[in-house]
Amino acid sequence: MKILIIGGNGTIGNKVTAELKKRHEVIVAGRKSGDVTVDLASEGSIEKMFQDVPNLDAVISIAGATKWGNFEDLTEEDFYISIRNKLMGQVNLVRIGQRYLKDNGSFTLTTGILGEDPVKGSVGASMVNGGIHSFVIAAARELKRELRINVVAPGLVEDAAERQGQLFPGHLPVTMKRTVSGYLRSVEGYVTGEVIRLY
Repeated sequence: MKILIIGGNGTIGNKVTAELKKRHEVIVAGRKSGDVTVDLASEGSIEKMFQDVPNLDAVISIAGATKWGNFEDLTEEDFYISIRNKLMGQVNLVRIGQRYLKDNGSFTLTTGILGEDPVKGSVGASMVNGGIHSFVIAAARELKRELRINVVAPGLVEDAAERQGQLFPGHLPVTMKRTVSGYLRSVEGYVTGEVIRLY
């Protein structure tokens, strides 16, 4: 398969990229680095990315900025940071990308445990994660040409535990092997419309 991974150089992305490269052609996209660049907050940037990388069998998104902060301190604009990037960025990957993917292709989006088990300061991230879960379940019923869509929702991953563990008190890190397995299930398997929970 020819697979595009947005965020393929990140903490989770580099492990997913390394595994899929063993069997497939992988193109990495990022905001500032990669084989191609893309700004998830820009429809035009997403469209150009698909034009520059034709004939894709699968798209994986492991990207999308969110704004953290105490609920009482968050402004409307703070919420739009999360909405424009992680929520609508991933929705637009599917909305625009459905015209470019080959028949029987697949989309794999990424959220996380915060959609169901929020922590202090995560209300923006938790809100958009829940929205993406609902979007995937609904969109799976309407995509044409046998296109599939799933979302992988990891917990705190072990490679980020030292850096982010204090934000997730009491959470046991998820191994990178188990995290990667969720993406393999979505891309190389046959499921669609699933929230693949890894926690």
